[in-house]
Amino acid sequence: GVYKYFDDEGIIYVGKAIDLRKRVSSYFNKNDHNKKTQQLVRNIKRLEFTIVDSESDAFLLENNLIKQHQPKYNILLKDGKTYPYLCLTNERFPRLIPTRNKINDGSRYYGPYATGTAMNVLLELIRALYPLRTCTYNLTPANVAAGKFKVCLEYHIGNCKGPCENLEDEATYNGYITQIKQILNGDLRIPKQYFREQMGRAAQEMQYELAHQFKVKLDKLDAFQAKSTIVSDTLTNIDVFAIASNEKAAFISYMKVMNGSIILTQSLEVTKKLDEPDAEILGPLVMQLRQDFESEAREILSNVALELPLPGVALAVPQIGDKRKLLELGLKNVLYLRKEKESMNERSKDLNEVRIMETIKKDLRLKDLPKHIECFDNSNFQGDNPVAAMVCFRNAKPSKKDYRHYHIKTVVGPDDFQSMYEVVHRRYRRLTDEGASLPQLVIVDGGKGQLSMAVKALKDLNLWGQIPVIGIAKRLEEIYVPNDPLPIYIDKRSESLRLFQRMRDEVHRFGITFHRSLRDAGTLKTELTDVKSLGPITAEKLLNKFKSVKKIRELSEAELVAEVGKAKTKVLQAYFDQQEAPAE
Repeated sequence: GVYKYFDDEGIIYVGKAIDLRKRVSSYFNKNDHNKKTQQLVRNIKRLEFTIVDSESDAFLLENNLIKQHQPKYNILLKDGKTYPYLCLTNERFPRLIPTRNKINDGSRYYGPYATGTAMNVLLELIRALYPLRTCTYNLTPANVAAGKFKVCLEYHIGNCKGPCENLEDEATYNGYITQIKQILNGDLRIPKQYFREQMGRAAQEMQYELAHQFKVKLDKLDAFQAKSTIVSDTLTNIDVFAIASNEKAAFISYMKVMNGSIILTQSLEVTKKLDEPDAEILGPLVMQLRQDFESEAREILSNVALELPLPGVALAVPQIGDKRKLLELGLKNVLYLRKEKESMNERSKDLNEVRIMETIKKDLRLKDLPKHIECFDNSNFQGDNPVAAMVCFRNAKPSKKDYRHYHIKTVVGPDDFQSMYEVVHRRYRRLTDEGASLPQLVIVDGGKGQLSMAVKALKDLNLWGQIPVIGIAKRLEEIYVPNDPLPIYIDKRSESLRLFQRMRDEVHRFGITFHRSLRDAGTLKTELTDVKSLGPITAEKLLNKFKSVKKIRELSEAELVAEVGKAKTKVLQAYFDQQEAPAE
């Protein structure tokens, strides 16, 4: 059957299952779901289900419910646009016109076409081959006989033969329409044979200009046929689907093959909602694309195995032959689409990073684009284990290989100002000694005091004026610059301020983590860690269980052996005896 999950606002997911109880319970019993599925489960307030007779019925019901309710956790093809058609009008001397609205007026509609460009190429070809009328006159025999209409410019330039003044007989015109229908159905054999015969007949009658006109039209058909890939004369009507995906999206290619030629291609991208497998994504899209493009093909090829409720339609994953080549063409297109989208995303990221750096340059009035930025912070606890940290961003992104930790060596007690001087001085003395490149901007976490010490360190290194330096104060997110008592207030929505905050938070995290690791290492150091051949793990085990060295000292030999074994018991007893022996 089909199950529906609801939140407070309505349906958020629709699914189908052979075993409803097993499938629904899996959402709540398993712990290995990805984050998207976990988010779905957290939002479920109630569920409903519908039992049906077969898996096919479940598939169709699921598909209809998704289209109707468009749940936010289901894959959707919410295009919303209408596709263009070519309409062969139901009238005397039919016209061929483009339209996006199908009307039940007896006219014949061809398509839909994936794009207006594809439709216009075919329309221009047909108008170049056949002198069809474009006027909207009602060319009934009575109206034409009464002489109600006059030929227009299209007649004078040779695009129309003038049926409005009875200058072209209806039988000849309908002969054009028959050939046009063949072209629109994807079969070019009869039109090509017609133009070839007319060219030969005109040549025999030494009407060489007319023969050349037919040759030009034949060449146009050949050129059009070359553009539409010829798959195989043995393949008739086939739908070809290929899918490739990454973590965020799935990319689908659809090719419609008629009479051995690819007459329509469509590529699309859908966002993955719950990290669905490719077959689960492709199934509903096959149904929808076939419906949108009015496909009646009795065979579907795909690169993943599908199970669809389509009676009389063969589903296959070909491995060899022409059908495999056709599928590989679809795969080539879809992999190219995925690569292009991923490259576009990367280019978009690069442009975004350049924009951020340009914003920083403008906000701080820098000379150079700040491609290399370093940020400093100090960390200590009541003066114990004073450390500092530096994080480096290159092109507005973290460069973690350039992050550095520092033990404060020359400062006693909790003195942030002197600590900042020491770490900035050490960092840039080393870079200058090594001949390494200097950053285009330095940020210190703190206000005017920390900033002034960073400036002093740069002056002592003769680097003042070569490296811009700013301070960021936590309280009001104020930006301080040297020699200016008033801070710079950057718009809270500015990308430059967001980057400064991100760097400040990152250097704080990096520094505090280092400080905690040192503090924890110092806390674990006890009297037992000085005992040779005992080891920190054994010492920690004993202290966790007995809480103090005094209680461990009071244990009997048998109790110690039970805890650490004979060898370590001898080591401990020897240590305790040595501690209790009177000093000489």
